[in-house]
Amino acid sequence: MRALEKLQTIIILFAVGLGFLLGQVDIIEQYAENFVIPFLFLMLYGLFLTIPLQQLKKAFSNIKFLGSSTIINFIWTPILAWSLGAVFLADYPALWIGFIMLMVTPCTDWYLVFTGIAKGNVSLSTSVLPINLILQVVFLPVYLLLFAGTIETIAVSTLVESILIVLVIPFILAHLTRFLLRRRESVLNNKIIPFFGNAQIFFLALAIMAMFASQGSYLLENLEVIYILIIPILMFFVINYLIGRLVATFLNFSYEDSVSLSMTIVARNSPVALAIAVTAFPDQPLIALALVIGPLIELPVLAIVSQILLLKRRKSKK
Repeated sequence: MRALEKLQTIIILFAVGLGFLLGQVDIIEQYAENFVIPFLFLMLYGLFLTIPLQQLKKAFSNIKFLGSSTIINFIWTPILAWSLGAVFLADYPALWIGFIMLMVTPCTDWYLVFTGIAKGNVSLSTSVLPINLILQVVFLPVYLLLFAGTIETIAVSTLVESILIVLVIPFILAHLTRFLLRRRESVLNNKIIPFFGNAQIFFLALAIMAMFASQGSYLLENLEVIYILIIPILMFFVINYLIGRLVATFLNFSYEDSVSLSMTIVARNSPVALAIAVTAFPDQPLIALALVIGPLIELPVLAIVSQILLLKRRKSKK
């Protein structure tokens, strides 16, 4: 695991703490909100830039894996997220919406690291990454209207605007950059992509810092949300892990492919969901807070899952 990936949770926690501190200064609290979207825009531009769409063809070569991961991620998982929210978060509609947004977006980065740690099929996991990214961009607004719309009224115009600003435009610009630099691949692959690959976490941290600086006083009064969210988040991870193991066994996946499936359906993509939450729900900081808390629980869970899978691998070889 690269140093930055090891420090990702620490960087996010540091950004949260620094944001709270900076928010105590009136002038910073007043203007911090203006920096959130620009930083998220840069982060997502970098994310889209580092993901080549050429992998799409490779993903379709393993229909069994692609089909099972897609069905679990985009049909089963939204239903599970809404159901867990209905049981545990019915009295907290903002947290329920944030929980749904977190859980319906499959991870597009660090799940590859944990797939490698658990000796899974990293190339197979990488091949479905562009599909997961495209489908979550397409379906996230649909899930919000279907599920979150039953919790609180969502203005379609606001949702469309936020999707355009933080997803569609950076997605187009990223692939336009790839197209314009197609004859200068050494510059693209050796300078630009590595820079944005490393800078993504810092842009995210700056966005989180600005968000907490602007909403710090409100969020400090609602820190109990950590206790409210921890049970449904942990249940989501446990249930999806078990579903992945059952499906992998039923479809006779190899150990390596079963690890890839587990990591693909357990890990979530909080940066994309956070970008939408901040722009679509600027007056609902608890939604964004749920999306910040989620990864702080998720990272240790992924580390534990990778070790459980390795233990099963060692036992199977005896």
